[in-house]
Amino acid sequence: MRRFLFVGFPLNERPSSNVVRPSGCPGLLRVVQALDGGICRIKLDGGAIQADQAEAVASAAERFASGVIEATNRGNLQIRGIGAEHSALIESLLAAGLGPRIPAGDDVRNLMLSPSAGIDRQMLFDTRPLAAQILFTLQTHERFPELSAKFAVQLDGGEALAMLEHHHDLWLSALIHDGEPWLAFGLAGSPLDKPAGRVPLAQGHALVVAVLELFLDLARPDQIRMRHVLAEIPTDVFMTRLARRVPLQACLDWQRDGSIDGLHIGVHPQHDDRVYVGAAAPLGRLDAVMLRGAAQLARERGDESLRFTPWQSLLLPNVRRADADDVLARLEGLGLLGSSEQPLAQLIACTGSSGCAKALADTKADAHQLAELLQRQGQPLKIHLSGCPRSCAAAHIAPATLLAVAPGRYDLYFRDATLPGFGALQAHNLTIEAIGHWLDARPRSPLDA
Repeated sequence: MRRFLFVGFPLNERPSSNVVRPSGCPGLLRVVQALDGGICRIKLDGGAIQADQAEAVASAAERFASGVIEATNRGNLQIRGIGAEHSALIESLLAAGLGPRIPAGDDVRNLMLSPSAGIDRQMLFDTRPLAAQILFTLQTHERFPELSAKFAVQLDGGEALAMLEHHHDLWLSALIHDGEPWLAFGLAGSPLDKPAGRVPLAQGHALVVAVLELFLDLARPDQIRMRHVLAEIPTDVFMTRLARRVPLQACLDWQRDGSIDGLHIGVHPQHDDRVYVGAAAPLGRLDAVMLRGAAQLARERGDESLRFTPWQSLLLPNVRRADADDVLARLEGLGLLGSSEQPLAQLIACTGSSGCAKALADTKADAHQLAELLQRQGQPLKIHLSGCPRSCAAAHIAPATLLAVAPGRYDLYFRDATLPGFGALQAHNLTIEAIGHWLDARPRSPLDA
């Protein structure tokens, strides 16, 4: 059974609301107990963190936990293996400025941006000013603590580097209409879906507030996600009620262009004369030395900031072109992955049985073994290893999924949009060695997409 510890603020400052939607998700103020100790999740504004804050996370992981730091699939960080000194760990993170504006705002800081917001060559406009407005309101609105910690919003500026496969309760995506900036938006989906409508950019903040307030007006306490409400209330009815709160226009002919794969790793030009440099944390795992080293590089060669991505990688923005190759080499020297051609950079794995009681296999160890097999075969394939059906490590369906059925054994699925869950079952109860042989013998197909 999981245990939750809410610490860091006096009792009279803790969240309160008329509706309580309990969450098993860790937060900065709520440490969740796992097999390998406590977990503390640090939500980053737009995935960004300053170098001194990153060093504070590294020190907290060393002093109060096992030293394991994870990059999450929403561009956040979490510390694993926390021991008895929960309060001291949380106080150190609060002192570094990593907490919410008010205690009640911690759970609802769920706004995902492109990791290249404001610097992307393809962006239609800089989403960060609007994001700052939305984040402030998410944390300070008197009703928004009623939202579940899983309720999520995405703001997309049309960047080439954008995670478009994650589903969100509300998504907003940039478009230009008659030379003016607008936002297409949709409910319970992603920017790749048909939009429900559009509003001028200046109305973006009002739209977010109206959607969230209407959701709370309609949702029962057990309905924590937008899809739960829309399963009972048709989307057109929701939209009719929404239009009474904020002016909406139809958005019939708009479609979001896809993002460009691989832009989260390596050296890539910005919209100015600088570049950003990206490297992946192997299977989402960092340690204090890696994070501290990356922070020092950001201070020396960048703008003293880091950005974490939904691909479990990090970016150093605003690097001079002349320094880029050296920065990438130094990130690789820290143990980060600097090329998408490396098989390990294409694999996703959950915590596995070493840290989670629900997992049926040690997915991290098995993923390392699989990466070695794929390296020998020259196959950098996109594969997700999940210790149980909850799929905690991936917020979207990967081209291929290995679902653990026993220690070291997996069912293999290929993604199929016509089927629910992980897709089409290809093989059952395979060992890692057998999976390597099976993949080597298969015709080249959806796995390479």
